[in-house]
Amino acid sequence: QVQLVESGGGLVQTGDSARLTCTASGRTFATMGWFRQAPGKEREFVAAFRKGGYTYYSDSVKGRFTISRDNAKNTVLLQMNNLKPEDTAVYYCVAGQPILSALRLSSAYNYWGQGTQVAVSS
Repeated sequence: QVQLVESGGGLVQTGDSARLTCTASGRTFATMGWFRQAPGKEREFVAAFRKGGYTYYSDSVKGRFTISRDNAKNTVLLQMNNLKPEDTAVYYCVAGQPILSALRLSSAYNYWGQGTQVAVSS
């Protein structure tokens, strides 16, 4: 049985850093990443790490967030720096085998974590 377990997040202040961790069990995946959903907004792509070391970011987090992967632990990490109030959202870990053109689409991922809250106060 595949399971994605997230940890990290919480309440931070503007300009702070935080790190999210997601560990997959049951199998390995070509791509692991993160989406987020803010209150009243649609779920949006944040970052992804594709097999081979390829990383992808949304424009809103590029330069502030870094995604990395520990293959030995089947874990993906999201280091978030210089956090802003607009980063406040529930962050979801995702895993799957999306084709490159669909990598930023939520529908391309079969497996989702339960979500972890990140709240950035101004």
